[in-house]
Amino acid sequence: MADIAGKLVRISGPMIAADGMLGVAMGEMVKVGKLGLMGEVIRIDGETAYAQVYEDTSGMFLGEPVVAQGAPLSIELGPGLLGQTYDGIQRPLIDLQKTSGDFIDRGLSADPLDYTKKWAFTPKAAVGQEVTGGDYLGSVPETEYLDHNIMVPPGVSGKIKTIVGTGEYTVQETIATLEDGTELTMTHKWPVKLPRPFKKKLPMNQPFITGQRVLDMLFPIALGGSAIVPGGFGTGKTVVEQQISKFCNADIIVYVGCGERGNEMADVLDEFPKLRDPKTGGPLMNRMILVVNTSNMPVAAREASVYTGITLGEYYRDQGYSVAMMADSTSRWAEALREISSRLEEMPGEEGYPTYLSTRTAEFYERAGRVDCIGTITKGDEGRRGSLTLVGAVSPPGGDFSEPVTQNSMRVAGGFWALDAKLAYSRHYPAINWNMSYSLYLNDLDSWFRENAPAGWMENRQKAVDLLQRDTELQEIVQLVGPDALQEHERLVLEMARMVKETFLQQNAFSDDDAYSSLDKTGHLIEALMLFYAECESALSAGVTLESILSHPIREEVSRLRELNPEGFVEKKEKVVQEMKAALQGLVEKAA
Repeated sequence: MADIAGKLVRISGPMIAADGMLGVAMGEMVKVGKLGLMGEVIRIDGETAYAQVYEDTSGMFLGEPVVAQGAPLSIELGPGLLGQTYDGIQRPLIDLQKTSGDFIDRGLSADPLDYTKKWAFTPKAAVGQEVTGGDYLGSVPETEYLDHNIMVPPGVSGKIKTIVGTGEYTVQETIATLEDGTELTMTHKWPVKLPRPFKKKLPMNQPFITGQRVLDMLFPIALGGSAIVPGGFGTGKTVVEQQISKFCNADIIVYVGCGERGNEMADVLDEFPKLRDPKTGGPLMNRMILVVNTSNMPVAAREASVYTGITLGEYYRDQGYSVAMMADSTSRWAEALREISSRLEEMPGEEGYPTYLSTRTAEFYERAGRVDCIGTITKGDEGRRGSLTLVGAVSPPGGDFSEPVTQNSMRVAGGFWALDAKLAYSRHYPAINWNMSYSLYLNDLDSWFRENAPAGWMENRQKAVDLLQRDTELQEIVQLVGPDALQEHERLVLEMARMVKETFLQQNAFSDDDAYSSLDKTGHLIEALMLFYAECESALSAGVTLESILSHPIREEVSRLRELNPEGFVEKKEKVVQEMKAALQGLVEKAA
């Protein structure tokens, strides 16, 4: 079919209208103007097509050409994605910087993958073998520690006629042909707004370990689950997502900076390549992909960036890996939807957001999951199960969690990690509000924690939750009548809750021993605190005064447990526990 070409008849910020576009499809990509700016058709009215442009439209004039590209917004998937930094439409920013400097010129493009690099390909399929979408043709070592499985693209099937042997090939060279003449390379393209297929979703019965005690103990989510991190300005959303990126138990991290401040993303680009991967010992960037769309970039590209990021995540999920995607922040994406919707003169919904905001939000979060991947399962093949865990930051104006983006995200996400401005301003990090946050995955993960975490994990968790809840109730009484009106057992609750907050829920990101907390350290630390609480209650009942307990040096020793190195932590904890029991027993004997 001949190219469909029209002419610009309207320019309204990032939205344009073109006449003479009969035959163009919804979602189809177009090249706009003499510069060939990339855009996407979002509305069709007769022969007039409306498109959102992913680049700045200033300086364009009516009558410039608009040419349809015949395909929706798609990204190229293949070896070489890891360690890359892309913009929302998969242009490699490092390559563009070499061409145009720190500020990208309009209309520039670059290959998303290195077409000249040769990869060491090892075949896994054979001539005459029937293959279908998702089957492995072979593998290449993408990094020193991670193999990239070359798959038959979804929707393609047939019998292999030829396949290359072990050797070095570029991503564009044909590595296999099917009997119907289909040529297969190491790469294929996929539309970003179309979820990649899978066989079935699996039960979420394995936890997503973050290394943050407040999340792993109190509000855990599952591998393949989803969570949102809402919070006002300065509460630490980006810091929480970056900490999770560094220490979580996912194989691959996709970090999307959607509409965030340029200096924040500059810190990410500067810091992450220097970080040592705790899993492999190599650079953390070797298993990360960054998708960057800062607040000064065109607003329309924000929508594309989150879809690009989640499609990259699904691609590695289909290879049997555990993938974690950090979207920072989905509120900027929703603001982009609102801006485009208003320029299309659509009926506004709550607070001006489009009426389909809830649908788009649900479709996005539903792409997370732990799945049986497509492809033929052969004997001994264990690489057919993958997961995509989604953590989305939300930036409600003024920290108001009743606004539409937060509420719509809460309906579909399984975890709610609410950030509190009061905690952040009092330098309590991570500033997760333990009274507002929740997880819907606790029942699913109960048996896993009982089998794999330190003994008493779930029981100690419940004790900590009850203690914090009781503390909240007593704080309201203290506000009215003061702490002196409380009995000693109630004052002990306040003091123990304060210890739990400062010793357990807080973590020091600048401490090598405390920035990451393993399950062993987390479980034994809360156990020590709950044992101390129980021993203190017994001592109070035996006549020991609260002042003598609180002034005893052993209390400080228990608080310092969090600063200990994870290696040998259990033995050191047991020693402190024995000293604590002896010290409190001494107070009891003295009181008697």
